[in-house]
Amino acid sequence: MTLAEEINGLLGKSRRYLDSAEILRIQHDYDSAISRLYYAMFYAAEALLLGEGKAFSSHRAVISAFARLFIKAGLMPKELHQWLREAFEKRQISDYEILTGIDDSAVQDLQAKAERFLSMTEEFLRSRTR
Repeated sequence: MTLAEEINGLLGKSRRYLDSAEILRIQHDYDSAISRLYYAMFYAAEALLLGEGKAFSSHRAVISAFARLFIKAGLMPKELHQWLREAFEKRQISDYEILTGIDDSAVQDLQAKAERFLSMTEEFLRSRTR
Protein backbone atom coordinates (compact mmCIF):
# COMPACT_ATOMS: atom_id res chain seq x y z
CA MET A 1 0.00 0.00 0.00
CA THR A 2 1.36 3.42 -0.92
CA LEU A 3 1.49 6.32 1.52
CA ALA A 4 -1.26 8.12 -0.42
CA GLU A 5 -3.47 5.02 -0.28
CA GLU A 6 -2.92 4.70 3.45
CA ILE A 7 -3.76 8.38 4.06
CA ASN A 8 -6.87 8.10 1.87
CA GLY A 9 -7.84 4.94 3.72
CA LEU A 10 -7.67 6.76 7.05
CA LEU A 11 -9.71 9.66 5.68
CA GLY A 12 -12.29 7.26 4.26
CA LYS A 13 -12.56 5.50 7.60
CA SER A 14 -12.95 8.87 9.30
CA ARG A 15 -15.81 9.80 6.94
CA ARG A 16 -17.52 6.41 7.51
CA TYR A 17 -17.28 6.88 11.27
CA LEU A 18 -18.91 10.31 10.98
CA ASP A 19 -21.75 8.68 9.06
CA SER A 20 -22.02 5.87 11.63
CA ALA A 21 -22.18 8.41 14.45
CA GLU A 22 -25.21 10.05 12.86
CA ILE A 23 -27.00 6.70 12.57
CA LEU A 24 -26.20 5.92 16.20
CA ARG A 25 -27.38 9.38 17.30
CA ILE A 26 -30.71 8.89 15.53
CA GLN A 27 -31.07 5.55 17.34
CA HIS A 28 -30.36 7.36 20.66
CA ASP A 29 -27.15 5.36 21.20
CA TYR A 30 -25.27 8.46 22.32
CA ASP A 31 -22.35 6.67 23.97
CA SER A 32 -21.52 4.76 20.78
CA ALA A 33 -21.97 7.90 18.68
CA ILE A 34 -19.43 9.74 20.83
CA SER A 35 -16.97 6.88 20.40
CA ARG A 36 -17.34 6.95 16.60
CA LEU A 37 -16.89 10.75 16.55
CA TYR A 38 -13.68 10.49 18.54
CA TYR A 39 -12.34 7.88 16.17
CA ALA A 40 -13.33 9.98 13.16
CA MET A 41 -11.10 12.76 14.53
CA PHE A 42 -8.39 10.34 15.62
CA TYR A 43 -8.08 8.80 12.14
CA ALA A 44 -7.97 12.25 10.57
CA ALA A 45 -5.14 13.21 12.95
CA GLU A 46 -3.34 9.98 12.07
CA ALA A 47 -3.68 10.84 8.37
CA LEU A 48 -2.08 14.24 8.98
CA LEU A 49 0.77 12.70 10.93
CA LEU A 50 1.30 10.00 8.33
CA GLY A 51 1.57 12.75 5.72
CA GLU A 52 4.55 14.01 7.72
CA GLY A 53 6.08 10.54 7.89
CA LYS A 54 5.04 10.00 11.52
CA ALA A 55 3.18 7.08 13.08
CA PHE A 56 2.48 6.37 16.75
CA SER A 57 1.24 3.38 18.69
CA SER A 58 -0.92 5.08 21.33
CA HIS A 59 -3.81 7.49 21.33
CA ARG A 60 -2.08 9.89 23.69
CA ALA A 61 1.02 9.89 21.47
CA VAL A 62 -1.09 10.75 18.41
CA ILE A 63 -2.84 13.58 20.26
CA SER A 64 0.45 14.92 21.60
CA ALA A 65 2.22 14.72 18.23
CA PHE A 66 -0.72 16.39 16.52
CA ALA A 67 -0.45 19.30 18.95
CA ARG A 68 3.31 19.55 18.57
CA LEU A 69 3.55 19.22 14.79
CA PHE A 70 0.42 21.04 13.67
CA ILE A 71 -0.87 23.32 16.42
CA LYS A 72 2.33 24.63 17.98
CA ALA A 73 3.82 24.99 14.49
CA GLY A 74 0.85 27.18 13.54
CA LEU A 75 -0.25 24.92 10.69
CA MET A 76 -3.72 24.24 12.09
CA PRO A 77 -6.02 26.24 14.43
CA LYS A 78 -5.55 25.49 18.12
CA GLU A 79 -9.22 24.62 18.65
CA LEU A 80 -8.67 21.42 16.66
CA HIS A 81 -6.41 20.11 19.39
CA GLN A 82 -8.95 21.15 22.03
CA TRP A 83 -11.69 19.32 20.13
CA LEU A 84 -9.57 16.18 19.76
CA ARG A 85 -8.79 16.17 23.48
CA GLU A 86 -12.46 16.78 24.32
CA ALA A 87 -13.47 13.90 22.06
CA PHE A 88 -10.87 11.63 23.68
CA GLU A 89 -12.16 12.47 27.17
CA LYS A 90 -15.80 11.95 26.18
CA ARG A 91 -14.92 8.68 24.47
CA GLN A 92 -13.25 7.48 27.67
CA ILE A 93 -16.45 8.26 29.58
CA SER A 94 -18.78 6.80 26.96
CA ASP A 95 -16.78 3.57 26.63
CA TYR A 96 -15.94 2.91 30.28
CA GLU A 97 -18.58 4.53 32.50
CA ILE A 98 -22.04 3.10 33.11
CA LEU A 99 -23.88 6.40 33.58
CA THR A 100 -22.32 8.86 31.19
CA GLY A 101 -24.73 11.80 31.06
CA ILE A 102 -24.09 12.08 27.32
CA ASP A 103 -27.17 13.26 25.47
CA ASP A 104 -28.25 14.26 21.99
CA SER A 105 -26.99 17.84 22.31
CA ALA A 106 -23.54 16.64 23.40
CA VAL A 107 -23.39 14.34 20.38
CA GLN A 108 -24.54 17.07 18.00
CA ASP A 109 -21.93 19.48 19.39
CA LEU A 110 -19.10 16.97 19.00
CA GLN A 111 -20.45 15.93 15.60
CA ALA A 112 -20.12 19.49 14.29
CA LYS A 113 -16.57 19.66 15.63
CA ALA A 114 -15.62 16.29 14.13
CA GLU A 115 -17.01 17.28 10.73
CA ARG A 116 -15.02 20.53 10.82
CA PHE A 117 -11.92 18.65 12.00
CA LEU A 118 -12.14 16.28 9.05
CA SER A 119 -12.86 18.98 6.48
CA MET A 120 -9.91 21.07 7.70
CA THR A 121 -7.71 17.96 7.60
CA GLU A 122 -8.75 17.24 4.03
CA GLU A 123 -8.16 20.88 3.02
CA PHE A 124 -4.71 20.84 4.61
CA LEU A 125 -3.70 17.59 2.92
CA ARG A 126 -4.97 18.83 -0.46
CA SER A 127 -2.91 22.00 -0.09
CA ARG A 128 0.22 19.92 0.57
CA THR A 129 -0.20 17.84 -2.58
CA ARG A 130 -0.54 20.76 -5.00
